[in-house]
Amino acid sequence: MVAIGRILMMFVAYTLACVAASLVLTIGSLTPEWNDFAASLGMQSPAAQSAALWAIVAIGAVIIFAVGMLPTLIVIALAEGLALRSIVLYGVVGGALALAMGYGLDFAGYIAPPGSDLAREREVFAAAGIAGGFVYWLFAGRRAGVWK
Repeated sequence: MVAIGRILMMFVAYTLACVAASLVLTIGSLTPEWNDFAASLGMQSPAAQSAALWAIVAIGAVIIFAVGMLPTLIVIALAEGLALRSIVLYGVVGGALALAMGYGLDFAGYIAPPGSDLAREREVFAAAGIAGGFVYWLFAGRRAGVWK
């Protein structure tokens, strides 16, 4: 029974981590152009803009959930099996997985000049992965391996 509860908690934590990563990715990507984006859609009221933002976050969370499921399950299984509970580990692995999924395994193959759009995109992807790793640690990673 404890194992089923633990698996359920890991699923809920992964879902919340995907929402957090999507929120960071959406805000980090759209903030510079948000006013132009909202004006092009004819959204002037803050309520309409908020609804649009949360719709984008929801769609992004579903995509992140689907794309990141397999690599994240491997990391979660290793962390649970080895009882790894470090917040730094979850943040670093989350950032690395986000970069790898966003750019493929060749994400370090080319150098982006500082201040370029490519460098900013990498920073946003890494921040989204770190936020997702932190949220997962907050809900499930702190107690990794307790079931043993």
